[in-house]
Amino acid sequence: MNFYIVIPAHNEETFLAKTLESLVTQSLLPKQVVVVNDNSTDGTQQIIDSFAHQYPFVSGITITSEGIHAPGSKVINAFYKGFDGLDGRFDVICKFDADLIFPKNYLKTLAEIFRENEKVGMVGGFCYIQKNGQWELENLTNKDHIRGALKAYRKECFHQIEGLKKAMGWDTVDELLAQFHGWRIYTDTSLKVKHLKATGATYTQGSGQKQGQAFKKMRYGFWLTLIASIKLAVKKGSFGYFWNCLKGYFGKIDDYLVTEEEGKFIRKLRWRKIRNKLFRQS
Repeated sequence: MNFYIVIPAHNEETFLAKTLESLVTQSLLPKQVVVVNDNSTDGTQQIIDSFAHQYPFVSGITITSEGIHAPGSKVINAFYKGFDGLDGRFDVICKFDADLIFPKNYLKTLAEIFRENEKVGMVGGFCYIQKNGQWELENLTNKDHIRGALKAYRKECFHQIEGLKKAMGWDTVDELLAQFHGWRIYTDTSLKVKHLKATGATYTQGSGQKQGQAFKKMRYGFWLTLIASIKLAVKKGSFGYFWNCLKGYFGKIDDYLVTEEEGKFIRKLRWRKIRNKLFRQS
């Protein structure tokens, strides 16, 4: 099974070498690893060049994007700069972050899962962050969600959902659209990935508003947006984040990320999961 990996990277000299080292020592090696150096001003390019010199399946490209923080769109634009240069002969396409350390069997385990069930469209493990010398689960989402840092898509699924949306919410809408098309999302608790930089470390104050806009673009509707905003605010420990989510939801948007039919499916799916969770707890 051919794994192609695209890694967007901006000023990641502190972590990138560890990420690449964990990928070039996999028990199942990837066929291609492309690191997209997005306007870095540190030693990121030197690390890319070093690994590309040692490993023929590692390469890099350099792009210059705007020097603004744009959650979602910036990283996916960088991803596509790398993806568009691939030859298309992959079975699984991965979008990985540049601050992860993968266990040695990560890709091999993903391949086994994809082979065992042809309806699995996406697979991922879980991110762990270091606290007080211990690696603990970075508990920001439900256990059935694959973090945006380590997405892996079966080729057919990737094409059917029409790739990744260049907007905040891309790493949620991809799973929702995959399920709309009948694909299964698979998470494996045995795959513990070390996340070297805590999520949200570079978020701006406007990220809450952008998240609210993303809920609207995914056609959540008010009540689902309210519930999701409360949940995120609690996890982040910020009432301001909740308020900004609502401000974003009630603001104007340029376009929706999904069709009306897809939006209807998404709302039904979300409400069903909420009911199932409530019944399990009762």
